[in-house]
Amino acid sequence: MEALNSIVGAINGVVWGPMMLVLILGVGFFLQVGLKFMPILRIGTGFSLLFKGREGQGEGQISPFNALMTSLSATIGTGNIAGVATAVFLGGPGALFWMWMTALVGMATKYAEAVCAVKYREKDELGNYVGGPMYYIKNGLGAKWAWLGVAFALFGAVAAFGIGNGVQANGVAQVLEANFGLNTSVTGVVLMVLTAAVILGGITRIGAVAGKLVPFMAVAYIIAGLLVLLINIGNIGHALSLVFTYAFTPSAAEGGFAGAAVWAAIRFGVARGVFSNEAGLGSAPIAHAAAETKGPVNQGLIAMLGTFIDTIIVCSITGLAIIASGAWTSGESGAALTSHAFELSLPGIGGYLIAIALSIFAFTTILGWSFYGEKCVEFLLGVKSLMPYRVLWIVMIYFGATADLGFIWLLADTLNAMMAIPNLIALALLSPIVFKLTKEFFASGGKSEEPGGTPAK
Repeated sequence: MEALNSIVGAINGVVWGPMMLVLILGVGFFLQVGLKFMPILRIGTGFSLLFKGREGQGEGQISPFNALMTSLSATIGTGNIAGVATAVFLGGPGALFWMWMTALVGMATKYAEAVCAVKYREKDELGNYVGGPMYYIKNGLGAKWAWLGVAFALFGAVAAFGIGNGVQANGVAQVLEANFGLNTSVTGVVLMVLTAAVILGGITRIGAVAGKLVPFMAVAYIIAGLLVLLINIGNIGHALSLVFTYAFTPSAAEGGFAGAAVWAAIRFGVARGVFSNEAGLGSAPIAHAAAETKGPVNQGLIAMLGTFIDTIIVCSITGLAIIASGAWTSGESGAALTSHAFELSLPGIGGYLIAIALSIFAFTTILGWSFYGEKCVEFLLGVKSLMPYRVLWIVMIYFGATADLGFIWLLADTLNAMMAIPNLIALALLSPIVFKLTKEFFASGGKSEEPGGTPAK
């Protein structure tokens, strides 16, 4: 087992190393330039379409709004609480700046993913729209690239059980036991029942639950975070100064903080940013492919907001709360650091707020990733695999909540990164199509869209 752990650890060091971060940022920057920075300039248009997209406007299973909420259910999670704290702990305040940069290029990546997902989606045997990297590789790049789609689906199906199931269930069980003394077995059973009640109903029920729970939890966390910032309002200016200063100069050791080089700020800021918003990993377009949308660009404009909301808004609030409160020099890391920051500002309730937020975030991540994983399995094995997969997904939650997941976390983290490689290759090769559809859309004032969809092959 130690040998296997070492092998997977070595692979993890490569797939999450500098080359992967350069690949993710490079493709994102290439798409952003090719789109003439449209995703940044058209944020207002995206929010306008999101507001109108609460009702379906085309063929699909869920509204454009619920498609984004399903995507956000999987991205707004431990990365926003523990991931940001880890980035600041290891890379200093400057890591937050590089998370912002990752998000700005990631908006173009997320936009392109959704455009391709809707453009090349199919209808399965049950009459449901299915899409994502495996389908836009198959239908967009042709038979010679089919192996790449299979690779993505295989990595995604296995990674989902770790990153989207076991790790999340384990996080909920640990935080509830630490803060409320709740037995991990009880947490596992409760999570199994709640998850079963949602995912056995398929994407329609997942989308409906996400459409209500995600806005509530995001707004509640943002309000709590803003309250912490308001309490520390005198330190906000200094906190922002630290973010911009340490993005380009080494962070000095201070208190329990050991100091960090500029490379550490870049590395951990980018890595945690990608982990949080998942731009480039290829997971979100699986949800956006099911949207009842007017066409690819319409959904792309809504999809890119996921990165903006996740990182520019939610992660920023966490990061600034940690820095402004002074907690970043405490020596704490991960969720404990965020909890400490909130507890310093809101004594007696701050820690409990983070525990509850982390639990809800993790639960919605379990829901979102269940859909991602089942679509990967459906691509590989067909629709007959859906119900057995959902049952297995529910059973694995109990295992995740009660077991030691050291190796599972490492394997899932490795496969999660490996999902990005086929996806980024496909996005780069399909970029001329994305640029063409975008140009035609805006040239016609948004009236030339085809609904998207490719006949099953």
